[in-house]
Amino acid sequence: MGKIRVYQLARELNRDNSEVIRELQHLGAPVTSHSNTVEDRMADLLRETLGVLVVDQPKKRKKISAGPVPTPPTPVEAAPKVRTTPEPNLVKARPKPAAPPPEPRVAEVPSAPVEAPAPAAPPPASRELPPPTLTPKIAAAPPAEERKTMQQLAEERLRQQNRPVPQPGRRIPAREPRSAPMGRAVVPPRPHGPEPPRRDLRRDRPRPTRAQRVERSMDRRPMPRPQPKPEPVREFRRVTLTENVTVKELAETLDARSRDVIQKLMERGVLATINQTLDRELAQQICQDFNAEADFVTFEESVMLEAVEVSKSGKEQPRPPVVTIMGHVDHGKTSLLDAIRQSRVTEQEHGGITQHIGAYQVDVGERKITFLDTPGHEAFTLMRARGASVTDVVVLVVAADDGVMPQTLESISHTRAANVALLVAINKIDLPNANVDRVKRELAEKNLLAEDWGGDTVMVEVSAKQKTNLALLLEMILLVADLRQLTADPDLPGMGTVLEAKLDKGRGHVATMLVQNGTLRVGDYFIVGAVYGKVRAMYDEHSQLVEAAGPSTPVEVLGLQGLPKAGDSLQVITDENKARQTAQLRQEQLRETALAKSSRLTLDQLHLQMAQGEVKEVPIVLKADVQGSAEVLTDMLNKLGTDKVQVRIIHAAVGAITEYDVLLAATSNAIIIGFNVRPEKKAAEIAARERVDIRLHTVIYNVVDEIKQAMVGVLEPITREAPLGSAEVRETFRVPRIGTIAGCYITDGRITRNAQIRLLRDNVVVYEGKISSLKRFKEDTSEVRSGYECGIGLQNFNDVKIGDVIEAFVTEKVTADIGV
Repeated sequence: MGKIRVYQLARELNRDNSEVIRELQHLGAPVTSHSNTVEDRMADLLRETLGVLVVDQPKKRKKISAGPVPTPPTPVEAAPKVRTTPEPNLVKARPKPAAPPPEPRVAEVPSAPVEAPAPAAPPPASRELPPPTLTPKIAAAPPAEERKTMQQLAEERLRQQNRPVPQPGRRIPAREPRSAPMGRAVVPPRPHGPEPPRRDLRRDRPRPTRAQRVERSMDRRPMPRPQPKPEPVREFRRVTLTENVTVKELAETLDARSRDVIQKLMERGVLATINQTLDRELAQQICQDFNAEADFVTFEESVMLEAVEVSKSGKEQPRPPVVTIMGHVDHGKTSLLDAIRQSRVTEQEHGGITQHIGAYQVDVGERKITFLDTPGHEAFTLMRARGASVTDVVVLVVAADDGVMPQTLESISHTRAANVALLVAINKIDLPNANVDRVKRELAEKNLLAEDWGGDTVMVEVSAKQKTNLALLLEMILLVADLRQLTADPDLPGMGTVLEAKLDKGRGHVATMLVQNGTLRVGDYFIVGAVYGKVRAMYDEHSQLVEAAGPSTPVEVLGLQGLPKAGDSLQVITDENKARQTAQLRQEQLRETALAKSSRLTLDQLHLQMAQGEVKEVPIVLKADVQGSAEVLTDMLNKLGTDKVQVRIIHAAVGAITEYDVLLAATSNAIIIGFNVRPEKKAAEIAARERVDIRLHTVIYNVVDEIKQAMVGVLEPITREAPLGSAEVRETFRVPRIGTIAGCYITDGRITRNAQIRLLRDNVVVYEGKISSLKRFKEDTSEVRSGYECGIGLQNFNDVKIGDVIEAFVTEKVTADIGV
């Protein structure tokens, strides 16, 4: 659809620009300037309103301005003007026209001129005009006979104005406007010669009545601006979001447009794209804007939820129970497990103490039980808590001769916090001093009442050494597990937990994993913590290759791209790129957290350290054989810090001591602690050359004791001030080439030649330094005691006055106490 500018339309209609703008605004066109454009439809409507007819020519269009045109005689009364919103009380019956009127468009001119009969006078109006309305009037198009008359009238008017009359098929040279649409006749240029007298077309128009003027003035009121549509009211609902959700994923979850979510972010001063990730707090705020509340799950949980929804098998099967053995140290936990699986693990541990998490599966008839052997030493509280988080049944081992011990109570607390079933194994019943009733009574005080005493706690009396009642213990474990109805779906993607992780020199990164649901197969892509990988091989507890591991099966997995942490969740996914992207994002978050901890000191931190005093530290490079031992040692060493000295572990990793570790320790002036590992040959040579201290240990408590000694040695001795005496200046003497000598009387203690002194004047320290000379009766002396007079010369100070007080003191160093 073509357009025409306002000033061109005003030139065509021979009107002022302001008048045309006002008329267009009256018709609803959004124009404010003479350079605005209007559509042809609006321009035609304006021409009809002003009574100007447009004659269509081939490839030309010409405007005709005229006054009131007489209406030709018609057999029936002409169709009245149509009102858009007539009032009911003003509608009157009118005769129907002979033929339906054509659409209100510009009149078309045939290719050849056709003679029309002479116009006749219209019949007089026989009825009154209806009262004016507030809506614009749209005139109906005249019939075909009337069009011919209008064409003839237009030609006559052009002849009266001495202007050329356009003929069909003849092109009149004229300068058309640049934006004239196709098919519209434009005003030809004026001929050369004297300008003909111009007529005021406004005088040819009939003067509007007062009602019409009022109607027009009311219609010229500014149109109300469209109000923004209110946002639809959303029903409150709960949605589930994954960690590091993107703007696009959040919009899809909220059933909203991405631009609406981006607008909400911009209102909070956040400029984000659809692929940008959002933190948990910001995503929760956006959800509240859309009347929703978000529940966040990890990436692994979201994958498993989707897999459960998509899975059509629904074949949940009973799975083997996962059992954790807990209890106090030396109560026979590992011996009991050895007796069950017919092995000797205790002899392989240093000092007879279990220091690793092991996972083993034993056969009980046609069923299996998976055991997790957690250490019972107090230093392994974290490992014991981790074992309880992945287990189904806890076997609490209590020695019949010792009874309930502190670590036994800790095991009970961890079991209750994990909300798992508890079964008590009273061990060492073969000893002569065994007292089973005392053990049951002590456990009853902790709300663990035996079944034979009327309670609901299963207690089995066993002997790991004599292998007594072991079959009964296994049967009771299966019975307790059956009451919990443990099931899993082996058709789902594998999901599990990392029990241990280590760096093997020949096999690379190796992780001991417990599959909890689904099936883990060779070739599966997976993500575990901030590490992703592909299963290259799997081994069972007997070092045998396996192709698949079902629920409750412990396996060693090879193919990791890094070393995960013990306790990280494993999830099999089909999209390798998504696994790599998620792992990289988590690594960046860990890196940012580490950088934030080692960032520059702020004023608040500086003020805090100044208030606490100077802090000493012991830098340590820690290397261990497995990840669990490294975590426990790190936690224990960090707890040794006090307000006077801190332990700073600058690097903790798994594996042998390498050249990098030695060079890092040399640069940081740190010591290297190796737990169950040894330094490489070249690393040992560099350590000897750089004089780096390497301490190797196999028992954790030796590490703690040694670090305590290092913490005591790193503190500087405390400097204390011991007062000696004081003297009062009663006279001053000026000695050439020496300076001022103060004649003093020792009022308290003693003054020595090597002592430090402090000169006070009105209890204000004026000078602090040393004595240059100490004499009594012109003789040098090393000491003057209370009640005697002496002469004292101050080093590099002569402004001594009568009445000053000289205090003598010495400083001494005392060994510091770290308070650990």
